[in-house]
Amino acid sequence: MRDSTTFTVPVKENEKLKKLVQVIQADAELNQLWRSANVNAMERCGISDHGEVHIRIVANAALKILRLLVEGGVVPSVVKDHGLTNEDAELIVVLAACLHDTGISVHRDNHERYSLFIGYHKARQILAQIYEEPALTIMVADVLHAIIAHDADERCLTIEAGAVKVADATDMTHGRSRIPFEAGEVNIHSVSAQAVESVGIVAGPTKPVRLQIKLANSAGIFQVDELLRHKLSESSLVPYVELAISIEGETERRIITGELS
Repeated sequence: MRDSTTFTVPVKENEKLKKLVQVIQADAELNQLWRSANVNAMERCGISDHGEVHIRIVANAALKILRLLVEGGVVPSVVKDHGLTNEDAELIVVLAACLHDTGISVHRDNHERYSLFIGYHKARQILAQIYEEPALTIMVADVLHAIIAHDADERCLTIEAGAVKVADATDMTHGRSRIPFEAGEVNIHSVSAQAVESVGIVAGPTKPVRLQIKLANSAGIFQVDELLRHKLSESSLVPYVELAISIEGETERRIITGELS
């Protein structure tokens, strides 16, 4: 029986993705990098989980977003620009999600940059078991772009990078905020971090992807605006994603939907 902490995503009929997941599961170095990143994040910096659980959440969310985009007629960048396949795009988002926070094992500050030099080594090592040149270098380059572009203020140049960036921000429920705050302090950061009940990723009625966010109270709007909406605005997915926010508490219940401005 597979351990509940084992990395997994729904591979469907993608044999290369199936191989990627097997390689990731067996990679002792990568799995330890996740654990070391979490020690720096939680034990040494006092912020939310950035380890194995976060990686699994982001990888699954990024893959779901990408598949919804493809179903909605959006062409992944590696297909449009390099003539590879939708299946290859799935490997890019999953592996980038697995590597995007490895730099926290070095330092939380500027971790996106540290993730790049760790990610280059790991991405080539892992993808060399699946690809040959020149596809290997194409895949590694787009994985690295998705890693650096998950920085909130970094511009995304690919659809795949946008999927990873937005997926990273969706891990924001019940204290799992990606916005650092000091444990025990009562302020807008800590209160809003407890206000997000759930984040759903579904096909939208007018756009390929709808992010359905349920808040316990209106304090959660801070999380949505400062984290999710900000990352979405700096991603490549603005034309393809809509937000639907419901606020449901003991004293308030209302629905907010709208376009990204």
